[in-house]
Amino acid sequence: MIDAIEKNLQRGIKLLSSITDEQYSNNTIPPYFSSIGSNMRHILDVFSCIFNGVDCCCVDFSDRERNTLAEQKTAEGIAYFERIIKQLKALEAEDFDKIISVTDDLGTGRVTANYTLGSALIQAHSHAIHHYASIGFIINQLGIELPDADFGYNPTTPRLAKVDS
Repeated sequence: MIDAIEKNLQRGIKLLSSITDEQYSNNTIPPYFSSIGSNMRHILDVFSCIFNGVDCCCVDFSDRERNTLAEQKTAEGIAYFERIIKQLKALEAEDFDKIISVTDDLGTGRVTANYTLGSALIQAHSHAIHHYASIGFIINQLGIELPDADFGYNPTTPRLAKVDS
């Protein structure tokens, strides 16, 4: 699990290493007018919520860092990725079965449920892939090349063959 999540997070670092701060913070693309940086910061905030609450077994996905520098400056974004990866690598396989209380606001108020740490990490990983797909749209609109062919694709998503015109 750690290897798969790290591999996916490394895709973010690869992208940030290849774009400018201006591209990273550009929020001019409709319909949501969000930037690559705001999506990356949001992805990392979800992981950070897990790591902030793992010791007390109490994770709150609505209590996010929202560090604006991490969504405006690629160097800050890369540092945030590296911090999350370091925390991820500090986990042991037996940690994945640890029961944690997870709270989030689902739109009608806060809800709390018991998860395993492993299930919370799987959710955060899937959430990251989902946001990478949104970032892929922004990247395309800005004329930036995807960092790799798997960026934003869930491994279980069937791929359509490209048709030559």
